[in-house]
Amino acid sequence: MQLVRPEADKPRRENVADRVYAELKNDIFDFRLLPGDRFSENELAARLNVSRTPIREALVRLQRDGYVDVLFRSGWQVKPFDFHYFEELYDVRIVLETAAVRRLCEQTGANPLFDELKAIWLVPEAERLADGPTVSGLDERFHNQLVAATGNTEMTRIHEDLTERLRIIRRLDFTKTHRIDATYNEHAAILRAIVQRREDTAAHLLKTHIAVSKAEVQKITVHMLHQARVQQ
Repeated sequence: MQLVRPEADKPRRENVADRVYAELKNDIFDFRLLPGDRFSENELAARLNVSRTPIREALVRLQRDGYVDVLFRSGWQVKPFDFHYFEELYDVRIVLETAAVRRLCEQTGANPLFDELKAIWLVPEAERLADGPTVSGLDERFHNQLVAATGNTEMTRIHEDLTERLRIIRRLDFTKTHRIDATYNEHAAILRAIVQRREDTAAHLLKTHIAVSKAEVQKITVHMLHQARVQQ
């Protein structure tokens, strides 16, 4: 008889945990699990038809990412929405990204990452994309690549972590058509200012762009949370 090492089941278990993680994260992002909602591992295991082991592994990841809290002897809870926390993340974003555009204004020579951004955002209106989720992904990429184009790997790493933490509310900015058009216009203005090496203008445009987006997503988030609670 051939003995099977316990490690043989590990990849399959990890795949199930990854799927559970993705499903629960989507439930949180789409407000099917609301901030403050409490639940047990057994309840999730029954709903998702899996054992408690991948459920626990997924919840530990979500806890590490800041989406859920473990409650002593009473299961788990979706982390309550803390707009002050998001305000602080946005403040750090502004510091990093304005520093990035100032550095880009000082750069000379070819920069493939920056050239790629120009190819995406400096396009005629007729060539602009209109699909919200697609533009949301491109917007995230725009801001990440602005920082990455500086060549500073630590700035890039920190910014990517901020992006992950803010994704839960930032993506809502693209549920409104007018915000898609505004994003194209504002990104284009920032890129043109960098190309023209107008450092102060580029930094001001970027700071204003982030501030407007922050105000919009907070307003949309409050509205969607209210609607989700009414429909419960």
